[in-house]
Amino acid sequence: MESLNAVNTFFILFCSILVLLMTPSLAMFYSGMVRHKNTLNTIMNCFIVFGIITLQWVIIGFSLAFGNDSGGGIVGDLTHLWLNNTSGVNDSGVPNILFAVFQMMFAIIAAAIITGSLVGRVKLGVLIVFLIFWSTFVYDILAHMIWGSDGFLAARGSLDFAGGGVVHISSGVAGLIGAILVGARKHVEPNAGAHSIPYAFLGAILLFIGWLGFNAGSAGALDSIAVNAFVVSILSAASGFLVWVIIEWIQHKRPTVLGGLSGLVAGLVGITPACGYVGISASIIIGVMSAFLCYFGISFIKYKLKCDDSLDAFGLHGIGGVWGGIATGLFASSAINPGTTGEGTLGEGFFINGSYSLLLEQLFAIVVCVALSAVVSFVIFKVIALFTDLRVDESVEKEGLDSILHGEEAYSLRT
Repeated sequence: MESLNAVNTFFILFCSILVLLMTPSLAMFYSGMVRHKNTLNTIMNCFIVFGIITLQWVIIGFSLAFGNDSGGGIVGDLTHLWLNNTSGVNDSGVPNILFAVFQMMFAIIAAAIITGSLVGRVKLGVLIVFLIFWSTFVYDILAHMIWGSDGFLAARGSLDFAGGGVVHISSGVAGLIGAILVGARKHVEPNAGAHSIPYAFLGAILLFIGWLGFNAGSAGALDSIAVNAFVVSILSAASGFLVWVIIEWIQHKRPTVLGGLSGLVAGLVGITPACGYVGISASIIIGVMSAFLCYFGISFIKYKLKCDDSLDAFGLHGIGGVWGGIATGLFASSAINPGTTGEGTLGEGFFINGSYSLLLEQLFAIVVCVALSAVVSFVIFKVIALFTDLRVDESVEKEGLDSILHGEEAYSLRT
């Protein structure tokens, strides 16, 4: 029987704290980008996920994601219901209960990302019901298929180191479906969204710091792969930030702070599935391309399709996650992670060994992630709509959700 490894245990404990930091940081980032009258509602929408998904994960989510396969590599059984049978340690000497908590933080942030697409008009109750069912029938299933020891996509050789498909593609697609079905915001004035850019900046930087635990901790132990994930995540984020600023500078002659932060997030999303498999030069390329693709993807989606993905959950997380999955199939290297070669694997990326095998499998996994999240999200929203309107009344939206729904105001303008 494995004994507890104090170094690895502390490392995963610390990374769990960092990933937990991501959810309130995302709430800050999101809330800084909305009108002041919806600040608290945006925070509530994002952070209430901490309460509902924590309980969902403990009761059934972890078991569905990491329980023994129930057949076909699609979903786990109920072995770990209420976190039962999680005593002992894993192969890295980390307590199984701590591993469950670390993974819980991923489930929380995945659900929180979705809320950015729906700010300013969705009912809180509708959002809560949607996220409970989405986490159960999308996130937990994808986590099992990709990260479970007997998962369907894992068995085929798909690679997703820290959640490009499980977290970012799935949440981005769900946000897009939600934005379409809930409908666009009304009474939106041009360039009048962000009420506090410094507040958004602080949230984004804290999100960045937490993300390093998100990616590095996915190694499961303090080793060279974890260190590589940490380093390349920083490089991709820096590349994404800089390229987005340059694009704005060239196209609009005015580089913006919010634009730079979007580039930062795009770079982080793009490197997430690849960070345990690619090296320095590849990470810079991934960050650069993440910024390009997300920038023009957002422009196309929001201005061509006229879809009000309020805070660009799909534009950043969906598109960035798709690119990250493809990039893994292009740049994965055994020099970084020996696990990319050997029995049961598809080998290195196309630009490393010239083989299409891994790239084609990555494309297949991306299609699975997109299809599952899109179909299930559509069904959940449609079922909820049978019982209640998805959005608040127009008068509430015009007045602001903070004062009407919560009886609070973010800022006191009284003297």
